Amino acid sequence: MTPADRSSPPLRAVRIETKCPVCGKPADLKVRPFCSKRCADIDLGRWLKESYRVPTEETPDDEAGEGSDGRSGHGL
Repeated sequence: MTPADRSSPPLRAVRIETKCPVCGKPADLKVRPFCSKRCADIDLGRWLKESYRVPTEETPDDEAGEGSDGRSGHGL
């Protein structure tokens, strides 16, 4: 090490305070990333009701198992 290397302080990891995705309050380590069991249960309910969706270009007809060529995807 050179003397110049010793003069700079060592790098430290910066911890960013996590906020609850449901209400925005600081997260609790016991139920992270949420602030409480209540917010965790609210999020679980949203998942179970399928409130979270990934945007897509597919139409409801595409979900029937047909490929882009119009044939059934079952291989029969």
